[in-house]
Amino acid sequence: MLHAEGPLRSIDLDRREYHTEAIDDLLADYVGGRGVGTALAHERIPFDADPLGPENRLYFATGPLQVSTMSFTGRTNATAVSPLTDGLASSNAGGFMSRNLADTGYAAVELVGESDEPVIVHVTDDGVEFEPVPDLWGVEVPAVTEHVEDRGLDADNVAAIGPAGENAVRFASIMTSESRAFGRGGLGAVMGSKNVKAVTFEGDSRPEIGIDAVAGEIHREAAESDSIMKRQGTTSVTDLANEMGTFPSRYFADVSFEGYESINGDAVEAKKYRKGTCSACAFACKLPTKDEASGLETEGPEFETLMSFGGNPMVDDVVDVMQSNDLCDRLGMDTISCGNAVSAYLAAHDEFGNADLVHDLVGKIAYREDEGDRLAEGIHRFADDLGVEDWTVKGLSFSAHDGRTLNGQGLAFATANRGADHMYATFYAWEYPLVDGSEAVDPEGLDGKPPLVIEQEHRRAVEDCGVLCRFSRGMQSVDRLETLFDADYESLIGVGERVVTLERHFNNRRGFDRGDDRLPYDLPDFEAALDEYYAERGWNDDGTVPADRVPEVPV
Repeated sequence: MLHAEGPLRSIDLDRREYHTEAIDDLLADYVGGRGVGTALAHERIPFDADPLGPENRLYFATGPLQVSTMSFTGRTNATAVSPLTDGLASSNAGGFMSRNLADTGYAAVELVGESDEPVIVHVTDDGVEFEPVPDLWGVEVPAVTEHVEDRGLDADNVAAIGPAGENAVRFASIMTSESRAFGRGGLGAVMGSKNVKAVTFEGDSRPEIGIDAVAGEIHREAAESDSIMKRQGTTSVTDLANEMGTFPSRYFADVSFEGYESINGDAVEAKKYRKGTCSACAFACKLPTKDEASGLETEGPEFETLMSFGGNPMVDDVVDVMQSNDLCDRLGMDTISCGNAVSAYLAAHDEFGNADLVHDLVGKIAYREDEGDRLAEGIHRFADDLGVEDWTVKGLSFSAHDGRTLNGQGLAFATANRGADHMYATFYAWEYPLVDGSEAVDPEGLDGKPPLVIEQEHRRAVEDCGVLCRFSRGMQSVDRLETLFDADYESLIGVGERVVTLERHFNNRRGFDRGDDRLPYDLPDFEAALDEYYAERGWNDDGTVPADRVPEVPV
């Protein structure tokens, strides 16, 4: 089976020491990316670790596809215990850093302990340098790029945090290429707790991994595709989502937004001033946008941000949403969690539509000032105090593609080990009308869906081990996956199953069980579907993994 090559670089922040460890057997079983990060975290992070304590570890991992020039492979994985959900979280970011990490020759990099002062950790194929940067503590993400330019580096070499990560905002992001985020789960706060302002990657030791010629076919199809996503990115789904009732608004009180046309794909495309992409990708679905009147430039907003900073707070000006997006990028925060937290505040104070207040609150959250200090804890922790409903699963606030309409996605939100994250199974993609004309899964009801959700959770995990962008799915047939990874589909799905099971077991050891697989709304026959989901997986009916089902990790 195709897998990443290279050792683990383990970096001890307390002692300012580093060493390498061979992880060949682990790579053979878990491929790379999320799989390797999950397996290492499962074995090396204490089950009772404080997410913001020195015993938590942060992993950056590449996959085998990052040595290729195939479209959809410009992504990197990060894994740690989440300060937002208190469970294990993996997140992957696009941009251009993935090739720079691959160039170091390491399959994964591990940050252990915490520094006694703010540092940038420079990782190269020759070693590791610890650069004290007390003057950078408090600066926004772009200022980190300016700082490393003296070393001949740029934004594409850097994984950095902004003030939100330094101030332990529980949904702080790690940013790369300045506008691409390891977004969900608060991994930026983990990095901040370790006093690490940034990690840089550079080298000339990219491993040689044979990639089948099917990679060239996929790349060519990406270049030739006429998908609307190449013009509008994920915002192209806005009209359909609003029509079907899967676009939350008014802090989840409604499932559509009457002002959607002012912030939809057409509105975003009208502000797009050039193409944007990730490393080596010909699909080029990113959204560099500019407002000529104000001079504001940002990348995005994507569809989820249109929901969290548009529909949910009832803001119907695309420039206002662009500004919220830009603030989150600069300050280092997940736009979904931040926008939803702000929307909860607006709901509690009857301030829907107040864009100035939205922008003010974003800044206050990042610096934990005034009411921002409470909002920085995340909805699950402040909902009761604020008198609003807790719109989270496992502490992670909802993305769009509303499960009240797309019921299979609702089940997937509940079962996902990360919480209410649409990317964990992307089941919504099968409940919308399919663009290839084939029959979609009926969005209503849960009959027959648990096995389908399980397969998609496994397949997404395989992609995250690759590391492969979700938007490649239209070009990734079973035959192509088998050819690309040099393995039969059953073996690939087995990798995904091991990853999902290890995540679940880690969370079980931290106290998670069936009681955490819950939604803030009712779905028909939900309990029966949950029973079927557990039974299909061979798990206990309380949502825990039996001891004989826990995969071995060869470390």
